[in-house]
Amino acid sequence: MWKLTRPDNQHDKLTCDNLLDLQDHQLVRIELVREDQRQVWVLTKRGHGKAKKLLEPKGIRISALREEKYDPDTGELLGTSYDDHAAAVTSTAAELHRAGTGHRLGFQTEIGHRLADGYVQRADLVVRAPEAGVPVLLLEIDRRTEDAHELVAKLRRYWEWGRLLPKDAPKLIVDLVRSRPGAIADVDHEQRLWRRFYPPTGREGLVPLAFVFADTSEAKVDNTVKVLEEAGRRYWAPRRYETYHEEAITAKDYSQAVPVVVTTLERLQEHGADAAVWRRLGCKDEQTLTDALENPDGHALYRRQYARAEAEDERRRAAEREARRPVCKRCGQKFTDQRWEEITVHRTAWKAGDKSVCGDCHADDVAREEAAAEAARLQAAMPPEPEHDQEPGKLRGLFRRRG
Repeated sequence: MWKLTRPDNQHDKLTCDNLLDLQDHQLVRIELVREDQRQVWVLTKRGHGKAKKLLEPKGIRISALREEKYDPDTGELLGTSYDDHAAAVTSTAAELHRAGTGHRLGFQTEIGHRLADGYVQRADLVVRAPEAGVPVLLLEIDRRTEDAHELVAKLRRYWEWGRLLPKDAPKLIVDLVRSRPGAIADVDHEQRLWRRFYPPTGREGLVPLAFVFADTSEAKVDNTVKVLEEAGRRYWAPRRYETYHEEAITAKDYSQAVPVVVTTLERLQEHGADAAVWRRLGCKDEQTLTDALENPDGHALYRRQYARAEAEDERRRAAEREARRPVCKRCGQKFTDQRWEEITVHRTAWKAGDKSVCGDCHADDVAREEAAAEAARLQAAMPPEPEHDQEPGKLRGLFRRRG
């Protein structure tokens, strides 16, 4: 608590005085005195209840109560084997806070995540630091007391939890997910269970997860990370985008992956949590936390590459279409789009005339045909000319009136 609440102080007198005052009110108790004489303090049942009333209305989930349990034969306090681990968790939170990642009330420990089968995966530490570019981060602190494959199992559980639907999900979505494996990938994250507990991450994928290793050797850390990368690939690795622009798209789809970063408590303490001490699974170099959580080859790159591919595909299709454009056999000009459509569309092709000529030549043909038709019409409408061998006035004498 001293490291977390007063990270810049060289002594813990103020913290101790406050803890002693809380102890007088039966709100906290000393669980253990470590070898370096540091005391491990925990909430009493009364203090736990007071903390829940104070914090949970503000949206801050509180960890499970550490109950006092004693060995019936020896009378020794049980469960103290977790105290070194608890100290490592608090030290990790202190280093994050010291680096400006997370407010004091932005840290929560032992937060449960219930799976569909009822199993509860508890995160050692949950950090909310939106002002530092980390809206939410789950942390597992490992002192190498667990097998590497157990860490893979934890990663799998967080991945499964991120794919759950809330109990009041719309029936249409529930039926969709039940209908076929992998259908949850088509359900927006806003409609999933994890968004009821945590804010948007601001990046693609599920809630990010960090493994912080403490009190262990570099060799053990390297071996563990290698197992995480290989055996846990299904859960942290991005997928290829499903698109017909396969060759043009190198971007990766992180939407269904758990972003996983790793570091050690010793690196955090030596260089600071805001230094380049975090390594993203699948990457070789260490980066700052926010850089490690980014997806430079993710959806933003996909949008740019897709737009370029679509534009290039449009240019290619236009070039291919232009190469197929007919040329007038009479004047050598290319057909306009209108004329091309006239000779190919069924409803206009029957009256398109000579399909081997362009629109202008066709118009000339039509004009000539119309002129010829008009001339024929006029010719037909003219009265017949008189016969030249008829004598003028001959017929008039036949009907002359006699007087």
